[in-house]
Amino acid sequence: MKRLIYLPLLLLVTVAHAQYKTEIYVAQDGSGDFTSIQAAIDDTKSFPDTRITIFIKDGIYEEKVKVHAWNNHLTLKGESPAGTIIRWGDYFDKIDRGRNSTFHTATLLVQGDDFRAENLTISNTAGEVGQAVALAIEADRSVIVNCRMLGHQDTLYVDGANTRQHFKDCYIEGTTDFIFGGATALFEDCIIHSKANSYITAASTPQGRPYGLVFLRCKLTAAKDVTSVYLGRPWRSYAQTVFLYCQIGDHIRPEGWNNWGSAEKEETVFYGEYGNTGPGAAMTQRVKWAHQLKRRQAKKYQPERVLQPFLLPEISN
Repeated sequence: MKRLIYLPLLLLVTVAHAQYKTEIYVAQDGSGDFTSIQAAIDDTKSFPDTRITIFIKDGIYEEKVKVHAWNNHLTLKGESPAGTIIRWGDYFDKIDRGRNSTFHTATLLVQGDDFRAENLTISNTAGEVGQAVALAIEADRSVIVNCRMLGHQDTLYVDGANTRQHFKDCYIEGTTDFIFGGATALFEDCIIHSKANSYITAASTPQGRPYGLVFLRCKLTAAKDVTSVYLGRPWRSYAQTVFLYCQIGDHIRPEGWNNWGSAEKEETVFYGEYGNTGPGAAMTQRVKWAHQLKRRQAKKYQPERVLQPFLLPEISN
């Protein structure tokens, strides 16, 4: 008798559990399920058991987009990287929310774990007006493939003290600190394009993390009038940034790195290089506190090792 009662209930729960779309289409011409990316995200099931993919047709989507923490296992897949454009123009002074206004400027903010983006342009159109983020990712196990991040200062924010993020075959441009944050972030086969004489990276790696920002087989390029760029400076005391097997243009300064006006940070940061080529790769005039890695050290920067799980920090009472 109990089986007759509980079996139908079990079947009902199972069917209800599976009833949500795993493929959603966005198109400005009305041929999809939605004309807005945010509307499509808002319609997805929270904490899904199966990955949800939002397919986005080519077009310019003038909207500020947020992937909430409950929108995990979500993919945004554009039709083409140059044709599927998400853009907005917030910047620090426009937001005007105090000293942390930068973190409210992102065109696309991602907080849901296991996020994936493909074939998109994500742009902050504010121009040269200070801090203005295009893409901010605060989520673990994020993968960004064949995307373009366009902006000026603070274009790409990679953060979350316990997060790992992988950028593959991407184009990232900016002026000052245009790749910054505390995440473990691997940039593989990407183009890193400087638009001003300034700094590429500003890592804020938490103390004790095995990896910070890692650039593997990337190409560092610059606008024609750009001739004096640092590889990075430390946003926080334990910043880690490493370039391996990259092509480095002559726009990179001979000393390579800057201490952001704090000699004390020279004792705590870790900046390393290995196997790089090009006119800006010479190590002969690099700052003394940068590291020319040995072969055995470089081996630990294989993608599977950089992105492997790591121990969380101990919490003291």
